[in-house]
Amino acid sequence: MDFLNGGELFYHLRREQRFSEVRAQFYAAEMLLALECLHWNGVIYRDLKPENVLLDSEGHIKLTDFGLSKITTNDLTYTFCGTPEYLAPEIVRGEGYGKEVDFWALGLMIYEMLSGINPFKLRNKNKFQRL
Repeated sequence: MDFLNGGELFYHLRREQRFSEVRAQFYAAEMLLALECLHWNGVIYRDLKPENVLLDSEGHIKLTDFGLSKITTNDLTYTFCGTPEYLAPEIVRGEGYGKEVDFWALGLMIYEMLSGINPFKLRNKNKFQRL
């Protein structure tokens, strides 16, 4: 993996609380392009979160940690995995899902970059249950 001296998006977001609309739009566009590339190649990422987005020296993003990613055809998958605050409803309900779960997480990332909070942040992860 390339050396990415810009650090985690998580670090910058926690330090600055929230980003300007222009900066959030830039990061969101780059995440969208990364997801489109993965989806075009049959990969569902399934773990988009600020900790898995790294910045290079010029401020461009790279996705990391493909441990939960899955190569798939157009079939649905049913694996319950991901970070609880970023899980799409169909994963939580145990329904089949596809690449669209990455767009749910992207929407949460955009919300978090603009507001500084994740609307589904769990204070006690032991309370997390499937619906």
